[in-house]
Amino acid sequence: MDLELQGPFSLSEEDWMLKIHKNKGREDLCHTASWKRKTEDLLQNYTQLLILQKSCPRGKDTFVWKRWRKNKGEESGHLIEIQDLFGLSPDSQEESQLIVLEGAAGIGKSTLAKQVRRAWGKGQLYRDRFQHVFYFSCRELAQYKQLSLAEFIAKDQAVPTTPIRQILSHPEKLLFILDGIDEPAWVLEEQNPELCLHWNQHQPVHTLLGSLLKKSILPGASLLLTVRTTDIQMIIPSLGQPHWVEVLGFSESGQKEYMHKYFTGKREANKAVSLVKSNPVLSTLCLVPWVSWLVCTCLKQQMDQGEDLSLTSQTTTALCLKYLSQTIPVQQLRTHLRRLCSLAAEGICRRRTLFSELDLQKQGLAEDVIAAFLKFGLLQKQTSSLTYSFAHLCLQEFFAAMSYILGDSEERYSDMESYKIVEKLIEVYGRRDLFETPTMRFLFGLLSKNGMRELYKIFACRFPWKTWLYLQWHILEEALYHQPYSLGLLHCLYEIQEKKLLTDVMHNYQETRAHAPVDMLHPRFLTNMKHLVVQTDVELMVVTFCIKFCCHVKRLQLNDCGQQGPMLTAPRMVLSRWTPITNASWKILFYTLNYTRSLQELDLSGNPMSYYALRSLCRTLRCPGCHLRTLWLVNCGLTSSCCEDLASVLSAGSSLTELDLQLNDLGDRGVRQLCKGLRNPACNLRILWLDQASLSDQVMMKLRLLEAKNPRLLISSTWEPHVIVPNKNPDGEEMGESPISFKQQRPQSEHRHMEALGTEDDFWSPTGSVATEVIDRERNLYRVQIPEAGSYHCPSTGLHFVVTRAVTIEIGFCAWSQHLDQTPLQDSHMVAGPLFDIKAERGAVAAVHLPHFVNLQEGQVDISWFHVVHFQEHGMVLETPARVEQHCIILENPSFSPVGVLLRIMPAVRYFIPITSVTLIYYHLNLQDVTLHLYLIPNDCTIRKAIDDEEMKFQFVRINKPPPLDSLYIGSRYTVSASKKLEIIPKELELCYRSPGESQLFSEIYVGHMGSGIKLQIRDKKSSNLIWEALLKPGDLRPVPPMIPAVHKDAAAFQHFVDQHREQLVARVTSVNPLLDKLHGLVLSEEEYEAVRAEATTQDKMRKLFSFSRSWSLDNKDRVYQALKETHHHLIVDLYEKPGSVSMRS
Repeated sequence: MDLELQGPFSLSEEDWMLKIHKNKGREDLCHTASWKRKTEDLLQNYTQLLILQKSCPRGKDTFVWKRWRKNKGEESGHLIEIQDLFGLSPDSQEESQLIVLEGAAGIGKSTLAKQVRRAWGKGQLYRDRFQHVFYFSCRELAQYKQLSLAEFIAKDQAVPTTPIRQILSHPEKLLFILDGIDEPAWVLEEQNPELCLHWNQHQPVHTLLGSLLKKSILPGASLLLTVRTTDIQMIIPSLGQPHWVEVLGFSESGQKEYMHKYFTGKREANKAVSLVKSNPVLSTLCLVPWVSWLVCTCLKQQMDQGEDLSLTSQTTTALCLKYLSQTIPVQQLRTHLRRLCSLAAEGICRRRTLFSELDLQKQGLAEDVIAAFLKFGLLQKQTSSLTYSFAHLCLQEFFAAMSYILGDSEERYSDMESYKIVEKLIEVYGRRDLFETPTMRFLFGLLSKNGMRELYKIFACRFPWKTWLYLQWHILEEALYHQPYSLGLLHCLYEIQEKKLLTDVMHNYQETRAHAPVDMLHPRFLTNMKHLVVQTDVELMVVTFCIKFCCHVKRLQLNDCGQQGPMLTAPRMVLSRWTPITNASWKILFYTLNYTRSLQELDLSGNPMSYYALRSLCRTLRCPGCHLRTLWLVNCGLTSSCCEDLASVLSAGSSLTELDLQLNDLGDRGVRQLCKGLRNPACNLRILWLDQASLSDQVMMKLRLLEAKNPRLLISSTWEPHVIVPNKNPDGEEMGESPISFKQQRPQSEHRHMEALGTEDDFWSPTGSVATEVIDRERNLYRVQIPEAGSYHCPSTGLHFVVTRAVTIEIGFCAWSQHLDQTPLQDSHMVAGPLFDIKAERGAVAAVHLPHFVNLQEGQVDISWFHVVHFQEHGMVLETPARVEQHCIILENPSFSPVGVLLRIMPAVRYFIPITSVTLIYYHLNLQDVTLHLYLIPNDCTIRKAIDDEEMKFQFVRINKPPPLDSLYIGSRYTVSASKKLEIIPKELELCYRSPGESQLFSEIYVGHMGSGIKLQIRDKKSSNLIWEALLKPGDLRPVPPMIPAVHKDAAAFQHFVDQHREQLVARVTSVNPLLDKLHGLVLSEEEYEAVRAEATTQDKMRKLFSFSRSWSLDNKDRVYQALKETHHHLIVDLYEKPGSVSMRS
């Protein structure tokens, strides 16, 4: 809508301008000279602020349990300079007419806005774009009920003689700066647009501003608004498509520059900077400009009084109390301070920041008292001498908070007063923003133990602790029923710094997010994460301090590195930051983590770290209060120079048990430094993830020797495993062929009798099936001879091979317990599928699909957590699969050894992973007296085969029934029931993973004579939900011939252990020299001892050893057994537990 420059008014534009300027002396009007005088010193000391250009305002609900997606770029931004404020919008790539400067209280919004006006006035900024720039303090505009547009412009017209027509003739050349548009209690809406048709017509101020915002008047004009982050929602309805900019305060160098400008003497400035820098918390707080002013004021007073500089405050509230006690003679002005507090509270309630002399007098403040407060800098006087304000809005909010604590009198204070405090604040700020306001944060700080002590010193009155208890109750209630999880609440908790309150609130903080009752142990809840955007070091410090008290959060991650797909993790906190992470950021983060409380894992991957930052981290890790167990530093730009500090952490006996240094350029030199720390007896590290592809063979051998000397240590890589095949083991013995070579097959396996399996065990291809042959049924060894190139899949095992030519593949079923139980991986990884020992000619297999039983359709598991483990003679290697699919993982160009799928997790959530499962039902061959065995197991073919074998021994036969359709969870309990009253023992089954060699859990169901069908059901014990049912009919039970081979009554049943397992011992003993040392002189003569040692390979040594066994007595065989048990304990246990095994003589 165009603005009319002429209308039915009698006064000309020149008359209007003259009348306005004549009335300025009589009215309480604040013009350009007012803000110039008020802020002259501040602007002279103006220091560049960090400003972040964004495409949207800061979100109000960024702190929630949710699955964080990678494509979150619409909320990110980048730092800009003050001259770029009116640059291209990041969304439309067009110049914006509306700029919104948002930011926290005291962060420097007003200072920046005034600097724009001042720099334009000096010809330094935007002169080519704007002919006129007007600055307005909205708190001052709120003093007026009505203004015309001409009067409005005249409030800040630098050239009084400029005709209004000339000003308004080019609206596109006008910039209106509205500072603190959220402060007054007005509603910025365009109620009656036609009232805004002429520049000299009076109208309510909020209507005039609403018309400007809605572009009803001067549609081509540009606007620059400042608003607190907490109040953005209040003005958003009035805005079109603004250009969002967040003010973040000082940088580290900016803070130092400000302090040097504040102090006139260089010596004083250096002393102040040195003191602040020595205190990481104080240094971080000073990144907020108004806090820097507060600190500088306190330090200057100490300097003026000749005192030693001392400032140990850890919170903004403590700094304000220090400022007050140090600035004011509190004993003389105690009563008047209480009255000043009441004035501040009244202003907050009415959303007023300017007070007349009458307002002060109503509070009992006489002229001499007002003069004293002006002198001490608590109040400042406006130009007309008729209005006053607090030196800073944050200072008014601090005094208001004290007023709420003090009450109306020293005697009267009750629970009702506490209730009124909270209700009044809700009325002023709204329930949504309650914890975001400085007043509430100051209130928390004053209710801390330190705050109470300081208030007693100032006002000489004690306060009831019921106030503190009520506030604690209120926080819990608000967090549970009303509040979104906000950064503001964490700020409040930081200010109070009461450990018990922090622990209680943070406990509920995560458990009470939902508005309806939920099962907080449900896997969907536990595997999600919280995500919070922290733009400043102050926010980083506050959040890190608070989450340490949340017992649910075990892992802290700085910046999500963009893992794709659904996410699985233990409850964790991801802090995202779009501004650079500086040395100061690292310093306060690590300082806060000196005492970690519940936090156990820290993930800094993807964030470049300087040498200074790494040293700061290592200092923290050596602190007694830091109990971090896992540290991820993947792709952090670390070099060999960092490794000496990391080694010192390992040598210091830190709590670290897992360290990930992959994708860093450490080189041989750096890894050698790490080895020094790993060799230290105080080192507690169990897993070291390390890039090995670029390391020399000499360094790789050092790592393998370290693993050999420390069986609890695993050094591996999940990226590109560097596999060396040494020709000697750590004892110096020849190891023969590589464990991944097809040539190294089980001894004496070729002459075993071959037998064909059923079709479900065959390998199928598009052209037909290939039979699988049994090499050794007892040892679960099988062979498939693939005739030509193609793709072959076995439905029974889930294995799938893509081969390039004809090849013979041997497959063995292995037990995870034999390989995994004594490694560090058992604490950080979960078995996710069968373990196979596969052997094939190198290069013949292009890809292998290994089955897993994790259900990806639930959307809770991150595919990047899948790894394939290779158990080789020289150690373990973890490999990242090429792809992860619903039922399998794919390895391309694989190497073979005992290999299986693991899922990297935290121990706390291993029982909340959705898996696919199967039910197995067996019945005894005696159909006259039916007994059933019911199993509920993960979908693992090796477990299924082990159960089949065990049941067959007792002549039980499996009945095939469909598996459960829904995902189940390891560790969950399920109840078994039947349609008839049957005896079921036990009636409850736990779904758990037990290695194939272990006893499996089952329910025995006694049916007796089965004359009709029986319906079996399995229900979730906790929810009673039906998860599986099956109908067993009499026709399902059919007599079958015995499947158990007859037991031959030969000498094998009476063989000694070493004779019975000779073949296994020759093939699986890996270190012969320690065994020979134990037998020397007791079983072996010197000549026999040397003869065995002279053999080239481990297998040849064992064969030579057994060549002397014909002359061994039973006692000697017992000694060999005992030596084997001491040197190869897990092998002996595995062989001993096999059916038919005979130990040494009793």
